[in-house]
Amino acid sequence: MRVVVIDYNGGNLASAAQATRRAAQRRGIDADVIISRHEADIQNADRLILPGQGAFADCAKGLKEDGVQHILENATQKGTPFLGICVGMQLMAEYGLEHGRTEGLGWITGHVSRMVEPEQAGLRIPHMGWNNLDFTPGAHPLTEGLTPGDHGYFVHSYALHNGNPTESIATTQYGATVPAIVARGSRCGTQFHVEKSQDVGLTLLGNFLQWQPQP
Repeated sequence: MRVVVIDYNGGNLASAAQATRRAAQRRGIDADVIISRHEADIQNADRLILPGQGAFADCAKGLKEDGVQHILENATQKGTPFLGICVGMQLMAEYGLEHGRTEGLGWITGHVSRMVEPEQAGLRIPHMGWNNLDFTPGAHPLTEGLTPGDHGYFVHSYALHNGNPTESIATTQYGATVPAIVARGSRCGTQFHVEKSQDVGLTLLGNFLQWQPQP
């Protein structure tokens, strides 16, 4: 299996690649995991992972450099399974409002804006630390082997708003309901950092490597 962690100056590349290798090893999957932005690597990948750390606008700008976004669009339109992590998931939205309005990939419904409900409830922003995942067991292959209440590691001040409930696989509570896992077609994403979420993250990564999305 060829897995490409996309290099677009989005941060967390090495840790995402290493976690993916560990997840593959646990499942007995022979996976070649590389970090690359080259068109041939992305087009020939069996799985694509887009980590993200930092501001939406900066990450979107990095994705456009050297035509990486266009290459990624073409690869995923063919049905190559895609996983966005943290800002990588947020970039799947229609647009983001961090440092002004920036267009996203438009792969899922909704926009990314600052979380105001937690501050109104007296909670700290950014949302940083372990928080539980709420989902319906058996509703999606990405959550196989997980139990509602399992914890993921979150670090974010912005979140997806006005999303489509049918695209939300799991949520978490932090002053409001926050989308934690989204999926539409062969494209999915996690707001929490799977590469920092220990066994929960490795389980989800393993599920992603074995995921066979329905056309």
